[in-house]
Amino acid sequence: MHAALSARINKTDRNDAMGIAQMMRVGLFKPVHVKTPASQQRRLLLTSRKLLQRKAYDIESDLRGQLRNFGLKVGVVGAAGFEQRVRDLVLDLPFVAAVVLPLLEARSALRTQLAKLHKMLLDQVRTDPICRRLMTAPGVGPVVALTYRTCVDNPARFGRSQCVGAHYGLTPRLYQSGETTRIGRISKCGDTMMRAALYEAALVLLTSPRGRWSSLKVWGLAVAKRRGMQKALVAVARKLAIVLHRMWRDETDFRWSAATATAA
Repeated sequence: MHAALSARINKTDRNDAMGIAQMMRVGLFKPVHVKTPASQQRRLLLTSRKLLQRKAYDIESDLRGQLRNFGLKVGVVGAAGFEQRVRDLVLDLPFVAAVVLPLLEARSALRTQLAKLHKMLLDQVRTDPICRRLMTAPGVGPVVALTYRTCVDNPARFGRSQCVGAHYGLTPRLYQSGETTRIGRISKCGDTMMRAALYEAALVLLTSPRGRWSSLKVWGLAVAKRRGMQKALVAVARKLAIVLHRMWRDETDFRWSAATATAA
């Protein structure tokens, strides 16, 4: 709509209304899927949890950087031992401790509320049969399953499963003009949260040493050998989006091998 209206020389409210009416009359628009209230509530939970997680990470990263200026290195430490490690480092520096301790208290509060939201997420996934079915696929955990469930909302939106990868920006851009054809990087259109979740699931699937082997992992490692790991991750994320949609539509669990698929 913006691109079509920008061609007008004089921009006024009257001209904008006439332009919108004209485009509606000739059908130059696409219907927009409105998420159900349940999906909007799930998205609220996901985004709020991510916000608290990101803020806690920001405080930890800032503390690491600020303490490094005084020659204090936190080093490799888990989330549980981070606070005690920082307290031990600033024990002999009263002024630094007076500044750092409030940040540690803020981080502790964020971590406490984050744990509550994460428990809410796990409880919701535990009682959702669709999420439990999606979690039968390799690399898909509770967060990825609920994100996919929330973003897709209704699998009937997509006439073909192959459309899911393109809808969420996991297919390459294409430019054609005359004899010129250029294939670029992925379009990155659609929901960023969905695309990030699929990428994380692909990363776990290809790099985790634990878990069963599947035909999807074998295919992804073959792509990584030919084209590199980064392109393989995107390719597996796109294929995983297609597989999850088909599982949802057919109400079937993930098929770990070609033999299982044939038997089914």
